[in-house]
Amino acid sequence: MANLGKRNLLSVVRETASGVYLDGEQLGEILLPGRYVKSDLRVKQKLDVFIYRDSEDRLVATTETPFAVVGEFAWLKVKDIHAQTGAFLDWGLAKDLLLPFGEQAAPVEVGKRVIVGVCIDPKSDRIIASGRLVDHLSTTPPQYADGRAVSLLVVGESPLGYSAIVEHAHLGLLYRTDLSSPLAVGQQLNGFVRTVRDDGKIDLRLDACGYARVAPLTDEIMRELESAGGRLNFDDDSSPDEVRQRFGVSKKAFKQALGSLFRARRIAFMHPGIELVAAKPSEHAT
Repeated sequence: MANLGKRNLLSVVRETASGVYLDGEQLGEILLPGRYVKSDLRVKQKLDVFIYRDSEDRLVATTETPFAVVGEFAWLKVKDIHAQTGAFLDWGLAKDLLLPFGEQAAPVEVGKRVIVGVCIDPKSDRIIASGRLVDHLSTTPPQYADGRAVSLLVVGESPLGYSAIVEHAHLGLLYRTDLSSPLAVGQQLNGFVRTVRDDGKIDLRLDACGYARVAPLTDEIMRELESAGGRLNFDDDSSPDEVRQRFGVSKKAFKQALGSLFRARRIAFMHPGIELVAAKPSEHAT
């Protein structure tokens, strides 16, 4: 079943001077304009395309990929504002995405960015953007397991921390006390579910918990040490920002990994920096 506002795998039906027509199943034949058609394309060949409506409301296909499809959220730049309809956003396609005035949570400005959900307007059947984020989040209670890795989009800041959309579906919170440095609205990153509370609210963290966090990090530190000739200028005194930039984790996680390596006698602290400990020959070696 072909879906408007999504990527679809569709078969070529016929070729014309303006492009090729694809089998859009229940949507009918859909034009893929000639600028997207490769010279070796053949009838019945399947293509991965995105379906949307052109300026004349006709269904068209493109091999380009928008920054977000229907059902997803993104931080998009405002390109223009039309006095009667709303703002037009750059979403990675030749045709800009409309953010109607009625869907704006607050007035927007040209050149600035705004967090929006991409959806289909039930009245016009057109793809539009909406700044009313809560209206487009999933109504299904979250079922994430504690410790699950998830994609995050930071959408707001409060005294407690940063709210983030989890997996384009639910809203969660990253506590300020768990972060080694500030985040920014619009930032996309990977994180972990700390827990889903009884009220359905999701607590998040940027680092995995316990062994799941430390084991991969110790391996990464060892690889970095080996590629650097056995010595790194990182240790317990390195700044949180330096650690986050180099290893992508909090300083707390980094210190735990260093402690694990030190206890296993795989590294030594050089003050400053760390160094590989040479493996001792086996007692039974000849």
